[in-house]
Amino acid sequence: MHTTSRAPRSGAPRDYLSFMLDGQEYGLDCARVQELKLLKSLERFAEDGDIIGGVALSHGVILPVIDMRTTATQVVDAHGGVVHPDTDVIILRLSSGLVGMVVEGVTGIVHVRPEAVQTVPGEAGASYLIGIARIDGRCVVLIDIDGLMSLSPRRPLRAA
Repeated sequence: MHTTSRAPRSGAPRDYLSFMLDGQEYGLDCARVQELKLLKSLERFAEDGDIIGGVALSHGVILPVIDMRTTATQVVDAHGGVVHPDTDVIILRLSSGLVGMVVEGVTGIVHVRPEAVQTVPGEAGASYLIGIARIDGRCVVLIDIDGLMSLSPRRPLRAA
């Protein structure tokens, strides 16, 4: 086993937007975040209010919406769609364009000093992992969101 490390070792503290997925707290670079929205506030293409094929509108811009939640944490509506009135969507500015990422909930912004980031033990396939930050007793997994989104396609959002 070897370690995957993209953890910064020196420099100024960085801000990460933290969010929850399946009971684990994650963080991504705040510079990649364009805005936060509630899922129900995204404009829909369909008259019945569904997001079609994982695509929605935000401020008139068409963007893919990727549901990062696991099946165990999803609430399903009568039509089989995954919904919750307060579901958070993080609108990201990636190198490939704007993307909406559905998460269980945004927890805030964490200020991470480089020396607080530990390397991640694991396989090279986890190259999107920056490291694990221990902040005030919390364990936040820091991710390179461009790296994560460049992996195989995620499950598109069904109905919302």
